[in-house]
Amino acid sequence: MRIISLLFLFMTFFIANAQKIMTVEEAVSLALKNNFDIIVAQNNVDIAKTNNTPGNAGMLPNVRLIGSGYYELNNVNQILSSGTENAYPSQAATSLNAGVELSWTLFDGGKMFVTKNKLNEIQTLGEIQFKEKVLQTVSLVISVYYDIVRQKQELIAINEVINFNTERVKIAQSSIVAGSFTKTDLLNAQIDLNVARENAIKQQYTIDATKRKLKELLTLNLDADFEVVDSITVTFVPDKNDLMQQLNSSNTTLLFYQKQTDIARLTMKENTRTYWPLISLSGGYYWNQAYASMGSILNNRSLGPQVGGSIVIPLYSSGETKRKVSIAKIQVQSSELELEQVKLQMNMELENLLSEYNVQTKLLEIEKENNALAKENLDLSLERLRLGQTTSLEVHQAQENYIQSSTRLLNFEYALKIVEIKIKQLISTL
Repeated sequence: MRIISLLFLFMTFFIANAQKIMTVEEAVSLALKNNFDIIVAQNNVDIAKTNNTPGNAGMLPNVRLIGSGYYELNNVNQILSSGTENAYPSQAATSLNAGVELSWTLFDGGKMFVTKNKLNEIQTLGEIQFKEKVLQTVSLVISVYYDIVRQKQELIAINEVINFNTERVKIAQSSIVAGSFTKTDLLNAQIDLNVARENAIKQQYTIDATKRKLKELLTLNLDADFEVVDSITVTFVPDKNDLMQQLNSSNTTLLFYQKQTDIARLTMKENTRTYWPLISLSGGYYWNQAYASMGSILNNRSLGPQVGGSIVIPLYSSGETKRKVSIAKIQVQSSELELEQVKLQMNMELENLLSEYNVQTKLLEIEKENNALAKENLDLSLERLRLGQTTSLEVHQAQENYIQSSTRLLNFEYALKIVEIKIKQLISTL
């Protein structure tokens, strides 16, 4: 029986290792390449980049080719003052026109340059939003990835308990034959074994569900199979002063609100520039051809350039410009206040995360020691049971202590990793 169990474990190990081990770096790389949210965010950046042109800011001329033509067929009846009547049936007239026109705003109070700067800021804002979406996605991918690692480690702990309970059943069966155990001890051991098996089945379901969640984030087929690494490693050593500097210079939320404030200021400048005169240049090269079957001019042709200009001086706009400027000033003030509020929130969040990281580190160190003690106690309890020096109840309690400690240990490791991820996301270094 032992040989069959060893063979089964070997085959399970071989199959697991035959599957591809996906590292967290590979998972992140797949997400950056395939995740739908990231692709949509990149499209938004491309739109902002496409909009950021001198022409869209109104700095370039517009040139167009025009053409028109018409044909008329009229019945003409005339009564002159002398009393003479003329009738001209079916008189035809044809007119053709073509030309190239140019219109160019030469001066608008500098509004076009302000608008171009605003388009630059909008493009930068889109890039910041893209980076934020990338950080959010990468953070989620890493969190889900290590959740799978945690769940697998918990399954390993459950399988250890299954092995202990299997040994308990064997000891109980042998002891009943020897007369040192009662059937109650055997039944309790068998019940604990069945409960552990049930927990293993539920734990495997949890692992599979979490894997499906990761596949969705990576846009993988549901039938794609992979394995993850077998442990959660934490080597992050936070430096508060360094993190605070990085936070204020690279946090995407702060950068977002800073750009929003810059855009609000440029919008206000745009509105103030409408007080200035507008000077435009227009010109073109035109060709006109007209034919008539009667009249003093039967054929008329003109060809040549035309140049003109205009100046528009705003005198009164029903207070519309003043209204827009006033609203823009209020929006700038609101943006500045929001920026200061976000700075306070981000700094407070970093403080909280660093405090949590310190607490989780201490808890993890204590639980590592506690878990080693619980494992040693379980081994000793099982050995004492084998020697008939303890009861099945004591072994049951020892295994409960061990599985609870293992669960706490894994949760502390995972929680510490999550805090690390949040800190790195906050300073944009994921």
